[in-house]
Amino acid sequence: MTDWFARPILNVKDVEASLAFYVDQLGFTCPWRYDEDGSAYVAQVDRQGCALILARTWPEKIGKGLIFISLNVEPETREAAVAALDALRAELEARGVPVKDGSWGYRLLVVDDLDGNQLLFNYPRETSSSNTAGDKA
Repeated sequence: MTDWFARPILNVKDVEASLAFYVDQLGFTCPWRYDEDGSAYVAQVDRQGCALILARTWPEKIGKGLIFISLNVEPETREAAVAALDALRAELEARGVPVKDGSWGYRLLVVDDLDGNQLLFNYPRETSSSNTAGDKA
């Protein structure tokens, strides 16, 4: 059997600036990069099994990316998932990253990168009696 490994591409204006944001503020690492004319043209960033490619290859697509990211937690309980996302929010805010609340039928934690690409982290669904509409991500 062959497993697939997907790496979404986020189109950015400045790969160097985006690398600094993803590494210094979002806590990613950069396992590889490709430079042209002395600056980064394409690079990969990784964090805890999430791999993204940052590229300045398609300027017409800059800032149009949406990445849906789920956190795997142990134990797999609603409480553990909420605690993990609350901890991520606290970590990012401590690093100076603006974090927004959003909704896609359930609560989201939303992070915009420098170009407007969005990382959407989902909270577990709440009971229908307490589910309220929020800002759109």
